[in-house]
Amino acid sequence: AAAKNNNYIISRSAMSVGKAVQATVSRALRETGVALKHASGEEVYAAHRSLMTLWGAKPHQANDAFVAPSASVIGNVDCWDQSSVWYGAVVRGDNDNVQIGFRSSIGDRSVVSTVSQLTNGFPAECKVGHYCTVGAGSVLTSCVVENHAVIGDGCVVGEGALVEEHAMVEPGSVVPPYTRIPAGEKWGGNPVQFIGKVTAEEKIHNEAVLGDLVVQAGEHIAEYLPYGYAYKQLEELEAAGKSATQG
Repeated sequence: AAAKNNNYIISRSAMSVGKAVQATVSRALRETGVALKHASGEEVYAAHRSLMTLWGAKPHQANDAFVAPSASVIGNVDCWDQSSVWYGAVVRGDNDNVQIGFRSSIGDRSVVSTVSQLTNGFPAECKVGHYCTVGAGSVLTSCVVENHAVIGDGCVVGEGALVEEHAMVEPGSVVPPYTRIPAGEKWGGNPVQFIGKVTAEEKIHNEAVLGDLVVQAGEHIAEYLPYGYAYKQLEELEAAGKSATQG
């Protein structure tokens, strides 16, 4: 049994090393391919715009904030330091301002948007506070998510809703418009109902998950090929009469 276990460990270690080598070689080949195109005088640009100005409002992205190459951050949006907007997510600041707070994460394929006005008279902005986690596939519309709150995967948070500090919304839940989730409480269901108080262990777990997301975002920033930012250069190249190839 011990020998079998040792063989399993060796096999897993070999697989890990193999994956690391494969990733390194793949990145080297991609960079080499792009470098060769540049060396031959051929310009490469990215067709997708991760950041897009709308009606004169340009998204603000902190230097260490991560916006995935396939994400879309549009218009009046502020991405604070160490925040992250993951792959396929859409953040639209077209009707009002959207804020993604310090170290907060917007999960893959999530949509954050605003309406033109709220019936309760409050600003129609969508504000995700500091140290917040918004799970993959969630939809947030002109709501306020306060510091340290957690929105689970696949949730819908309607306009005018308020999720207070350290509150949790269970995955797949629907928070109706103008609903308030009190601080430190856990709600879930469709529509959401009170489940219980957020425990100290859950708060520690939530902070650990968010810490891992911040580390992962930093790794993705480091791996992002610099040529992915070249979409603006296409207009300059065409204006100069040069040819360009989409990368």
